[in-house]
Amino acid sequence: MTKTYLVYGRNSIARENAIAAMLVPNSPSAVIIEGIANGTSKLEEIDQTTNLAIHRIAPGCPCCTGSLTMRVTLNRLLRKSPEYLYISLASNEHLTNIREFLQAPQYKDLLTLQEECNCDNSD
Repeated sequence: MTKTYLVYGRNSIARENAIAAMLVPNSPSAVIIEGIANGTSKLEEIDQTTNLAIHRIAPGCPCCTGSLTMRVTLNRLLRKSPEYLYISLASNEHLTNIREFLQAPQYKDLLTLQEECNCDNSD
């Protein structure tokens, strides 16, 4: 089972830095990032030859406008059986829907959802 973390917040650099801090050394990990970073994050500094796969998807809610993109990206990543999966989201607006999507029958035996990480200081 892949331990899956939802990391959300308005600041893309804060989300990516939080994910970089959460990575478990020498463990196969994957990251799905909504949108493009607005600067350089610690995640980009990590040696890409390690057990880390980073995939960026277009900005927009993964459960609404980006459902197909999210599904295709997730399916491709899960074929490689990462131990950890981090999903970076710009908002917690549809967090419940995204959790339901990740607990759907096709994923429930593959993913173990962990506690969310809120990167917004004001929430």
